[in-house]
Amino acid sequence: MLLTRAQGAEPAPAPSKGSRPRWWTQALLIVFGLWAYDAINNLSGLRRASAMANATGLVHLEQRLHLNPEITLNHWLAVHGTLGRFVGDYYDLAHFAVTLTLLAWVLWRHVDRYRVLRNTLIGINVIGFAVYWAYPVAPPRMLASFGFIDIVAVSHSVGAWSSGTLASQANEFAAMPSLHMAWAVWCGLAVWLNRKDPISRALAIAYPVLTGIVVIATANHYFLDVAAGVGAAAVSALAALGLERRRARGTELRPQPVEVLAAPPDRDRLTKIS
Repeated sequence: MLLTRAQGAEPAPAPSKGSRPRWWTQALLIVFGLWAYDAINNLSGLRRASAMANATGLVHLEQRLHLNPEITLNHWLAVHGTLGRFVGDYYDLAHFAVTLTLLAWVLWRHVDRYRVLRNTLIGINVIGFAVYWAYPVAPPRMLASFGFIDIVAVSHSVGAWSSGTLASQANEFAAMPSLHMAWAVWCGLAVWLNRKDPISRALAIAYPVLTGIVVIATANHYFLDVAAGVGAAAVSALAALGLERRRARGTELRPQPVEVLAAPPDRDRLTKIS
């Protein structure tokens, strides 16, 4: 007579939350993303006319829909020089610094949620890069005829990507969707999922809201860019969550090895024989 582990042995240990991926594999993903961005950036010189035309059409669409707060916020910020410098620095630096810091924090402290959050961020960039390639859009700051002022340039913000030598390394026609906004939504999601205290939850909401205002006020994105950035983050999060659930179901349905054990002696039978 034989017994399986399920019949008479100790229960199997609970599955672990997940192993931490090697840091260099995640670094390679970042490098690949930068390479893809640079490849699209190399096409900028060939798309200036279409990018300007698309931007003009976007402004006219917003005007018809009465969804055009850009010029009001932009002109208000332009007359506040000190605040404009601070906001310009925020625009240039927080985008990468906050996102990469939170990504490393999730990897180190909350590895069980790292995979789905990492895949969400990858999905955001895939959507953004695809739209940049198919539908280049110049930012508002390049439409001087509409009265927009380039706050980052006039305030001489640190690390300004819109002017000077760094401008050649940036995709000038990547307004739609706003990756600044999409990444900020991702940051809020990462904090919200991993922190329960009121201050962290408040920051998780405040950061994307502030980022949305900043990218519009500095004339780097349109209102519809911001809305599209939120949409890209939402679609990517749902896709990553669905992928993770599918992976989890596949793990549960995978056949597990069964350990076969010899049955203990039947004591009642031995007693009768003796």
